[in-house]
Amino acid sequence: MIRRCALALLVLASLEAQQIETVTLPSQSPLVTFRILFKTGAAADPAGKPGAAALTAAMLAQGGSREVPYDQIVHALFPIAASIASQVDKEMTVFHGSTHIDNLEKYYGLLRSMLLDPGWREDDFRRLKTDAINHLRVELRGNNDEELGKEALYERIYEGHPYGHGSIGTVSALEHMTLDDLKAFYRQNYTRANLVIGLTGGFPKGFAEKVTADFSKLPAGAPRRLELPEPKPARKLRVRLIEKNTRATAISMGFPIPINRSSPEWPALLVAQSYLGQHRSSKGHLYHRLRELRGLNYGDYAYIEYFPRGMFQFEPDPNLARRQQIFQIWIRPVEPQNGMFALRAALYELDKLVASGISKEDFESTRQFLSKFVNLLTQTQTAQLGYAIDSKYYGIPEFNGYLKTALARLTLDDVNGAIRKYLHPTNLDIIVVTKDAQAMKDAIQSGALSTIVYVSPKPKEVLEEDKLVGSYKLDVSSVDVVPVDTVFEK
Repeated sequence: MIRRCALALLVLASLEAQQIETVTLPSQSPLVTFRILFKTGAAADPAGKPGAAALTAAMLAQGGSREVPYDQIVHALFPIAASIASQVDKEMTVFHGSTHIDNLEKYYGLLRSMLLDPGWREDDFRRLKTDAINHLRVELRGNNDEELGKEALYERIYEGHPYGHGSIGTVSALEHMTLDDLKAFYRQNYTRANLVIGLTGGFPKGFAEKVTADFSKLPAGAPRRLELPEPKPARKLRVRLIEKNTRATAISMGFPIPINRSSPEWPALLVAQSYLGQHRSSKGHLYHRLRELRGLNYGDYAYIEYFPRGMFQFEPDPNLARRQQIFQIWIRPVEPQNGMFALRAALYELDKLVASGISKEDFESTRQFLSKFVNLLTQTQTAQLGYAIDSKYYGIPEFNGYLKTALARLTLDDVNGAIRKYLHPTNLDIIVVTKDAQAMKDAIQSGALSTIVYVSPKPKEVLEEDKLVGSYKLDVSSVDVVPVDTVFEK
């Protein structure tokens, strides 16, 4: 009887473990990399509690386990040169880190205890809640106009939508958050149904099965796919000016697009985006027209996927997969007297792209660039693992091979067709972070000619085009001004 019960328990444990989704990429590397991902995030924040997902993840990654306080975990990780970090987005929360194979058992023991048996200490909770509030008020609103504008753009586009608040949350919600709120979020969302275990590197035989069995301790849960309504696009140009005592003017603009990486037309739109404004690259068309030709700013880029922290890094992080995305143009800060001209210049170039498409030469060079650039995106084993998890989420093959194959099959007509179908210079949201917001509002509403102040002479053809840019019609439906200290507050 005892043997039969033990056998039944083993079978039950095996069935439970089988419910857990795994992505493993074994290799000969002496490093073992973990990406423990839960298919939940800020879009699942309870009503009135934006920031619950992010603060819960912070408590797990920076709050210690029940048996070991966080300061002791940091002390234990230091001599093995390892760390455990978290990343929270709208639909994904991932805990990631790497360790040498010699330290695998020690590292994994700490990781496992932190995720499966959190400490939930009040002092950690107060510390991390304060950190989150300071991030919003000091880092984002006070010190980073560029990320401020980009995050405010998403908030504006997705107003009233599960994506409609920053993943960190709002100051007011964080101030009222309790430790019980985070425990409830953990119980409801940290389940086997939401879990993906990612492993790569030289882990020993049977280790992946051990991790899967350990994480079968989590409740089964049920697959839950949040209902995501279609975001309501702006009518004409909808402008929000964030008034801040700052030295430059930062601009972000964009609109929802109905495709993501799972869509057959995504590679074609990726070529268009890369041509228009490849992130942190001098090859982009916007970069050439606004920076190189006119010296307006540091750079000008375009995106068809969420790319946070762009001012700090050259490649995007994996595991930011979303079912809904936006097209976005990021105009890095310009001198205030050139703010209106820069705004018009970006819309003017987007208008030209939609009207004329890209040339055969630009198509070929951009396609060739992307077929090489994907190797940079997936050059590390942690990136390869992250992209493998994302590809499984989107239902596409291994990303590097998938993209290269898709690019090889593309035609110029495919790209220009995607441009005409999905891009437009109207019905978009614009966020501007600037000092004299009222003056800019008056300039937008008046339709007055915009000029640019040069510090050195420009060719005649540039000055002639400046007249077209400066008079480009802004068909605006609304312009409002909000003080910076109200952004992300409620």
